[in-house]
Amino acid sequence: MILSASRRTDIPNYYSDWFYNRIKEGFLYVRNPMNIHQISRIDLSPKAIDCIVFWTKNPEPMMDRLEELSAYKYYFQFTLTGYGKDIECNIPHKKDRMIPIFKRLSDKIGSRKIIWRYDPVIFSKTYNLEYHLKAFEQISAALKGYTNQCVISFVDIYAKNKNNMKIIGAYDIDRIELREFAGKISEIAGDNGMSVFSCAENADLEQYGIKHNCCIDKMLIENIIGYEINAHKDKNQRSECGCMESIDIGAYNTCKNGCRYCYANYSAESVAKNCNKYDPASPILCGTISKEDKVSERKVKSLKNEQTSIFL
Repeated sequence: MILSASRRTDIPNYYSDWFYNRIKEGFLYVRNPMNIHQISRIDLSPKAIDCIVFWTKNPEPMMDRLEELSAYKYYFQFTLTGYGKDIECNIPHKKDRMIPIFKRLSDKIGSRKIIWRYDPVIFSKTYNLEYHLKAFEQISAALKGYTNQCVISFVDIYAKNKNNMKIIGAYDIDRIELREFAGKISEIAGDNGMSVFSCAENADLEQYGIKHNCCIDKMLIENIIGYEINAHKDKNQRSECGCMESIDIGAYNTCKNGCRYCYANYSAESVAKNCNKYDPASPILCGTISKEDKVSERKVKSLKNEQTSIFL
């Protein structure tokens, strides 16, 4: 199986102690967000996990313990944008803190195992086309040699972030501007040794140098683990998403990054309430098991085709 850690919350930033404890114990519980009393027990043994995909805006809290993952294959999706604290409220200073952290992680695990995400792109009076191009150029120049791949996407409006997008003054750009923007982004990235891909976008930007991509990427995973995998598109994701099937171990309403565009949190109050339940020793993230809950073993298995090593 492929483990996603996590689309729902920033586990490396806020819950790395919990994650390492679960790796040591060899299992965890995850609550079904669509059926709150349904809980799955997930086997975390190396024989069951083909690859772990980490999603984070700040992996620093878990970086000094990466040797505890020596039995696993993994890579990081690292979001690093040009927004200030008006948009990404609790992220440390990008130039002083986050770019050096990105470089340090790349030195530890290698440039192919760290994907730079410049997303979502939000256009507003403050963060207009010129701002994004300047920020992208500065960050990509700083990350030259530390990653091979950049992923971009444009903000999606959900019920959970609609009001914030209105407050920010977010607006769409027209098709011609979008194409020009995509071409310039691709050119900047290419000058710094990176390929650019889009994430879950309807727009076809390939002729402008940006191909469609999937974050849980079959080809990348096969390259990292050295085997072909028998994986299919994740049917639980939206149609534009090309990600492979995975098991997400996070919980909604637990991310403390405070990003204005977030779709994973209902409110700051709900996050605070859930975070008060955090126990690094608990088998479930930011929660407890009640008598109404039903815990069942989720059947998991390796997706590797052991007969077809890509290195043969």
